[in-house]
Amino acid sequence: MIYPERFSNLADYAFPRLRALLDHHEAGGEPIALTIGEPQHPFPAWVGEEMAANIGGFAKYPPNDGEPALLEAISGWIKRRYGVDYGTDQIMALNGTREGLYNAAMALCPETKNGKRPVILTPNPFYQVYMIATISVGAESVFVPATAETGFLPDYHSLPADVLDRTTIAYICSPSNPQGAVASRDYWRDLIALAEKHDFRIFADECYSEIYRSKAPAGALEMAAEMGADPERVTIFHSLSKRSNLPGLRSGFVAGGVETIRRIRQLRAYSGAPLPLPIQRVSTRVWNDEDHVIENRKLYNEKYEVAREILGDVPGFEIPEGGFFLWLPVPDGEKATLKLWLETGVRVLPGEYLSRDVNNENPGKGYIRVAMVAPIEQMRKGLSLIRACLYD
Repeated sequence: MIYPERFSNLADYAFPRLRALLDHHEAGGEPIALTIGEPQHPFPAWVGEEMAANIGGFAKYPPNDGEPALLEAISGWIKRRYGVDYGTDQIMALNGTREGLYNAAMALCPETKNGKRPVILTPNPFYQVYMIATISVGAESVFVPATAETGFLPDYHSLPADVLDRTTIAYICSPSNPQGAVASRDYWRDLIALAEKHDFRIFADECYSEIYRSKAPAGALEMAAEMGADPERVTIFHSLSKRSNLPGLRSGFVAGGVETIRRIRQLRAYSGAPLPLPIQRVSTRVWNDEDHVIENRKLYNEKYEVAREILGDVPGFEIPEGGFFLWLPVPDGEKATLKLWLETGVRVLPGEYLSRDVNNENPGKGYIRVAMVAPIEQMRKGLSLIRACLYD
């Protein structure tokens, strides 16, 4: 039997890899899971009522691109959040952002650029779907370190011109996963100008955009509009998973230029799975409500104050500008993760599991990622154990 060679060298995904590291050892205390970015704050109380009221929609095939009411709700949210007018022909509903981040590359990455194999740029560390999308379209992955020295965002300007001239797509996550770095307005301007110069697309993964400490992050669409960039230059991806504590709803959207969305819609008509109607109707109401988002942000910020209280004097500790992770420096992330489990029962994720080795260096190796999603008292206990085990 013959299997595709392009996927043959994939390492285990981060969480199976973590289980292989930890699960054959007994926990050193009552387990506290701080690994997966699965929000545990309450979602809006009326979500269940809305789902029940539209339960009959499961008996119908839903519109592939999203109901008009849902697309209008998303368009309204984009206008309120970023001050940009986007029509419903520039938006498509998604089964969460992972689907969109993958399928957009399938729909939009050309087979060649300037007669050569295309390049897709990826920050390192990164959300793993970026790499799989690149492999699937036959492009070359160029992993660009996002380290403390670069503000935990990739410096795509540092790449040689011949690489940039082959680049078709640059993935960027802001606030970034795992570091929580936020792309400034200047960063967006410089990246969009670079994309215009070398004619590549920007895929802006903004699913953590509504979880921030003080100031709402600038968005790729608003900066592209402000600069008068090619309307097809920037494509954004958003989700209700983090914003609204609804990861199991699998509801998000992609927005971009008219031709960009036309091509993504065309591919998805053949290969995608549209959101069921009850989920679309719940999503419409959720995108139209901001009260629960404000409360959600407040709960995360309270946890970060606890983190500051417990870990504030640890060398290299930083409160990230956005997102809901801590990116904690350690001598070796995998060893620190195993030590924590064996001695305390606290479960975190080695940073190197989110990164790739480039020139024998892994930018995540000296970190652990801590998801700040558990209830605040559980977070307090977990962070205190991390402090005592790794830093005292």
